[in-house]
Amino acid sequence: MPLPVGSRAAQPPRWAPTPAPQRPDRPKAEECGHTAWDWRAAPPAALTQDPPGEASWAPQLGGDLDNFYVYLKMLLLWTLSLLLGAVAGKEVCYERLGCFSDDSPWSGIVERPLHILPWAPKDVNTRFLLYTNENPNNFQELVADSSTISNSNFKTNRKTRFIIHGFIDKGEENWLANICKNLFQVESVNCICVDWKGGSRTGYTQASQNIRIVGAEVAYFVEVLKSAFGYSPSSVHIIGHSLGAHAAGEAGRRTNGTVGRITGFGMSQLVGHLDFFPNGGVEMPGCQKNILSQIVDIDGIWQGTRDFAACNHLRSYKYYTDSIVNPDGFAGFPCASYNVFTANKCFPCPSGGCPQMGHYADRYSGKTNDVGQKFYLDTGDASNFARWRYKVSVTLSGKKVTGHILVSLFGSKGNSKQYEIFKGTLKSDNTHSNEFDSDVDVGDLQKVKFIWYNNVIDLNLPRVGASKIIVETNDGKQFNFCSAETVREEVLLTLTPC
Repeated sequence: MPLPVGSRAAQPPRWAPTPAPQRPDRPKAEECGHTAWDWRAAPPAALTQDPPGEASWAPQLGGDLDNFYVYLKMLLLWTLSLLLGAVAGKEVCYERLGCFSDDSPWSGIVERPLHILPWAPKDVNTRFLLYTNENPNNFQELVADSSTISNSNFKTNRKTRFIIHGFIDKGEENWLANICKNLFQVESVNCICVDWKGGSRTGYTQASQNIRIVGAEVAYFVEVLKSAFGYSPSSVHIIGHSLGAHAAGEAGRRTNGTVGRITGFGMSQLVGHLDFFPNGGVEMPGCQKNILSQIVDIDGIWQGTRDFAACNHLRSYKYYTDSIVNPDGFAGFPCASYNVFTANKCFPCPSGGCPQMGHYADRYSGKTNDVGQKFYLDTGDASNFARWRYKVSVTLSGKKVTGHILVSLFGSKGNSKQYEIFKGTLKSDNTHSNEFDSDVDVGDLQKVKFIWYNNVIDLNLPRVGASKIIVETNDGKQFNFCSAETVREEVLLTLTPC
């Protein structure tokens, strides 16, 4: 369960020495006083090696005896660490960035029992790699200095989006640049990939401390933009994956909640105003492929190996990348749980609409109504991950048989595949409904096609039809189609508007 959210205590400017924050143990988006968006993909088993890390997750263990010994060792370790942590805390200070303490909540608590300080800025080596519409394929490396920024392609009349990678990753990985390239298709923007591989490629516990330096460096960069160019922090959007999301939240805290937006993904906690759980947030479609097909990925051996080791965890930034070019393809439905969602009890969207998971979440009118608003949706199993949800209700006609009924949609933007609506006893005048996620946005509905089958030899050659089909889109708009015809098994029946 998430710890309390909504703290809005003002913080000293991050370029001056700062005391250790006396705040709930979540130095992330919800503490920053501004909008945050997050979606869920399960963390990889590789990230569970280090119990003290704040975002560590427990792996599956063997049997009850194994569990007992593992938990006993963890309990002894935590108890010893907490006892040792009773001594006075340590602090280290750096020019520009201020001071960093090993006091609570950063250390000495159950989630982080070890008293560890972040590495020095020179060792974390935070780098800012600028891509713009003018240089989409090759970055310009920036430092937080007005002359360097002035001599780059950075434009003060554009929004700025920082993208921060996570544990053992690096800023030159393709996925960060791919987000930038998709952004350039829809806007003119300063896209800055933040590289901190010097601090991410270590043990998880140490890396989870090093993000404090990364957050401080990003906040300092934002302050330079403000002081040297009059650039408003409200035009800044900070995007982070995994530990990078924690760094994004720390940058927001240090800028006193003035940045316009924070997006964090790859975490399992409730952390934002809007929290999305694609596919329930645990197992992602397409992550159950066999080892060989997973490693020999279309993007290359390295990307395939990464996906095999951490497929669920890495899906989140791929969803975000696709969301940029699919502005209505990731509608999140407010719902009590994923089980309720899959039981078809959360459709259509309420009167205020549904937020879009990803890049266009900020268009949602209720984005800051509350913290911890939960939304559910399904995605595809490969890019393009976007899906469009429809509800279809079929009223049957013809003979009583046992079988399956399927419907395909035809609209102004395209045609869908056939989706099963019902299987069982098909009886005239009975109505059956189902929801499905189409990989095509068909636009305004123009016609539908109906088909049924049962793979049973019947010498009577029964005929079944659909007297009426109602198609509902996620905004509640309905399209009605009718037919007086019936058809034999595996023969298409076209229904027209009525």
